[in-house]
Amino acid sequence: MILDDQKIVEEITDLSDRYEQALGNNDLAALDGFFWEGPEVVRYGVGENLYGTEEIAAFRRARQGGSPPRKVLRRHIATVGDATAVVSLEFQRVGSQKIGRQMQTWVRTPEGWKILAAHVSIMAEKPETTAPQT
Repeated sequence: MILDDQKIVEEITDLSDRYEQALGNNDLAALDGFFWEGPEVVRYGVGENLYGTEEIAAFRRARQGGSPPRKVLRRHIATVGDATAVVSLEFQRVGSQKIGRQMQTWVRTPEGWKILAAHVSIMAEKPETTAPQT
């Protein structure tokens, strides 16, 4: 098994950039196209748990104005073999001091790379524990 194949990292970086652009533009067709089509896909959002293509699409269409504008602070991409990648992203919504996090699991399909699982959260005001002293 090969981890972090540079060619695949570049492919996923491009897709992640395109996803961010579609999110910022509220391009519903493009956003739908990034996700796996079927009941297996899951998206946990800041305020919702969505199972399957239909629930994810319905959520996007019901959200007034789309996703709040955000700035990407940090992105890490890990690939596993030639058919799986995980994008971990930190962001900050415009006008907020809170840090958001997004993780996406991408899988290679005959139709191209698709998001099979996604999770979006906003960090709490303070950590639940104290960091260990080193």
